[in-house]
Amino acid sequence: MTPGRPVPPPLAKPIPGTPIPEAAPHALGSPPVSSPRLAAAYGATASDSGLVPLTVARRAPKDDDVEIAIEFCGLCHSDVHATRGEWGAQKYPLVPGHEIVGRVSRVGAAVGDFAPGDLVGVGCMVDSCRECDSCLDGLEQYCENGMTGTYGATDARNGNSVTQGGYATSVVVDRRYVLRVPENLDPAAVAPLLCAGITTYSPLRHFDVEAGDVVGVVGLGGLGHMAVKLAKAMGAEVKVFTTSESKFAAARELGADDVILSRDEASMAAANRSIDVIIDTVAAPHDLNPYFRTLRLDGALFQLGLPSEAMPPVNPGTLIRRRIAYAGSLIGGIAETQEMLEFCAEHGVVSDVEVVRADQLNEAYDRMVAGDVKYRFVLDTSTLGTPSEKADA
Repeated sequence: MTPGRPVPPPLAKPIPGTPIPEAAPHALGSPPVSSPRLAAAYGATASDSGLVPLTVARRAPKDDDVEIAIEFCGLCHSDVHATRGEWGAQKYPLVPGHEIVGRVSRVGAAVGDFAPGDLVGVGCMVDSCRECDSCLDGLEQYCENGMTGTYGATDARNGNSVTQGGYATSVVVDRRYVLRVPENLDPAAVAPLLCAGITTYSPLRHFDVEAGDVVGVVGLGGLGHMAVKLAKAMGAEVKVFTTSESKFAAARELGADDVILSRDEASMAAANRSIDVIIDTVAAPHDLNPYFRTLRLDGALFQLGLPSEAMPPVNPGTLIRRRIAYAGSLIGGIAETQEMLEFCAEHGVVSDVEVVRADQLNEAYDRMVAGDVKYRFVLDTSTLGTPSEKADA
């Protein structure tokens, strides 16, 4: 376990010694790159509208752009918060979705690393400033001038339009923020890797988790089940913390070596000083101090869940006595996300998904809020229908 592992070489600037690819010829008979397109979509028109059919205008691909015919888009709990206005005022209409997988349909004149037909993905961001230290270090998610989110964000490079996400039949994204999806993976099950997968992979790799390490996972939802799978693939021993005995069998099915009932004081005491890294995925307020006591010297707890209310206070003495780090982590950069996809292809790791139709989206949102999903919903965009003649957004 090595804290602070360097990220892979960034993709947003040329890697030293690597030639910049030449533009690839367009596929025979493909539509002119200069023409924009309308996309069928589902989104919200107000905080209480639910998800309804919409039509989205997609820009014509510029020189560095890739147009993607979307096949699948994962449903993230953050989509629920955003469309329902639970994270503050939103600009409506709003098409959510930042776990996008599909095939390249057109490319701009300067794009040489993607071609029509390629299987690709887009995650939580579609741009960043590309100039700050974070961007130049391949950490675009920490862009010091603010990354551009895949939906609901102001797109400064494209007329300050509001980005619209992946619950749609197509999207146009700058090539620097497009990911190559390995063909040996199920594309529907890949979609959640672009959020839940990289969100858990990044802190595990930051501590360079490997065989011999012990990883604790708090919570067994969309993030937690990916943390278990990825840590096991890295060779670690995995212990899952849960408040419910009903989750024991599910945790072991995912590969957990041990399951600890966190509300049982004896079980927690038995886990004292047994874990190197904890991935905490719970998005509700909870007391962290019992988990800190399960960490070894120089252990770390990464907080990935974002509670809407204040957490109970942390006892600094618990941290000081074992040099424990309490940290957060946000998705991953483009290069690290590509590394994660290749790691998953090598180890056969994907998300456990339930594919839904467009007319099931509102039901899926309600089920997510109720915790009734194992473990991620994914939209089949072929069920979106056809766009109308006029764009709503």
